[in-house]
Amino acid sequence: MLDLKLIRENPELIREALRKRQMETAIVDQIIDLDEQRRILILDVENKKAQRNAVSKEIGRMKDAAARQEKIEAMRVLKEDIDALDAQLKKVELDLYDLVAGIPNIPDPDVPFGTSDKDNVVIRTVGEPRSFDFEPKAHWDLGPELGIINFEAGVKLSGTRFYVLESAGARLERALIFWMVDQHIRQGYHEVYPPYMVRQEVMFASGQLPKFADNLYHDAEEDFWLVPTAEVPLTGMLMGEVVDEADLPIQYTAYTACFRREKMSAGRDVRGIKRGHQFDKVEMYKFCLPENSPQELENMVADAEATCWELGLPYRVLLQSTGDLSFGSHKTYDIEVWAPGCQEWLEVSSISRIGDFQARRANIKYRPADGSSPKFVHTLNGSGLGLPRTLIAVLENYQQADGSVVVPEVLRPFMGGIDVIRKEA
Repeated sequence: MLDLKLIRENPELIREALRKRQMETAIVDQIIDLDEQRRILILDVENKKAQRNAVSKEIGRMKDAAARQEKIEAMRVLKEDIDALDAQLKKVELDLYDLVAGIPNIPDPDVPFGTSDKDNVVIRTVGEPRSFDFEPKAHWDLGPELGIINFEAGVKLSGTRFYVLESAGARLERALIFWMVDQHIRQGYHEVYPPYMVRQEVMFASGQLPKFADNLYHDAEEDFWLVPTAEVPLTGMLMGEVVDEADLPIQYTAYTACFRREKMSAGRDVRGIKRGHQFDKVEMYKFCLPENSPQELENMVADAEATCWELGLPYRVLLQSTGDLSFGSHKTYDIEVWAPGCQEWLEVSSISRIGDFQARRANIKYRPADGSSPKFVHTLNGSGLGLPRTLIAVLENYQQADGSVVVPEVLRPFMGGIDVIRKEA
């Protein structure tokens, strides 16, 4: 969340940020009005409490019983006034906190203006799409023919937008996860295996609540929330803590299954296994010094690119426009890989610099080496990479004319001797 002082002192900056995101700006005036009410109430409460303290001392020195009783009665009235003001102040502060929590992050000046993802800017394209001497198949045909993607079983078990990976398909998914986690460990990340369910305050700390409540799965009885991304528990790892400057950056990588109530409609974007309510993802996450976060963003993009490159997948890097920027992001790059069967670029990673937006919600600070007061850390997150789209790209890019799929070399140590996926007899 943003600093209330920043909103108070630079309201036009916030209005402009909201306009860039195509959002209404009236919330800024509401925040300023509530903030003014809060400060007036605080002053009123403090004055009345000071008056109460002074009268209490006076009562202790009084010898006239009647006068003393009169003062005591007046104090009861004053106490009622103070209680009423405290209750009013508490409500104003809660309302103010909710409004501030609803303001998205301010886009970085480098972020191009746009109204949707169509305005994202391609920064670079790496690798040439493979030339086929046959018509490449989409994964929704290739997978079932190889016996590795079972759509009917997924629907039977859980309904639409679910599927079952079988045999070499399940092993290939697992190989991708194992290899990607190992890849990020080699890049200097510390592996974490977090819970897939978290408490409400952890969801709030990461910026998922209250904004995205409708897209989250929630066990109301136990008040557990299923994670939509490992970013959520990784943010919570340091929630409420103060770390030493010397310990930064702290870099985590984690695999989790992810759960989202995707609001999907029929069409090209949802065919096959591109989008579903449950999917796998390997996440990268960083806590760092504020002055280092721009470079750490570029470092994280390079780490995700290296993953695409070593898998031998043609990819491109895009800078998100203001119309595509997520609620908590200050600046985001997308990485898309080419899927020749689908004939489209598929997003497999979004790498975002969040600034202190999550750290304020989660109260995560660092202790400067110069001994000054603790300051908020900066956080960054990125997919490294997301499945099943990476699986789609591997299947479609490595398919052969006979319908088989060659396993990328880096994945073969995890495939139990399977170098080529063929239809089982």
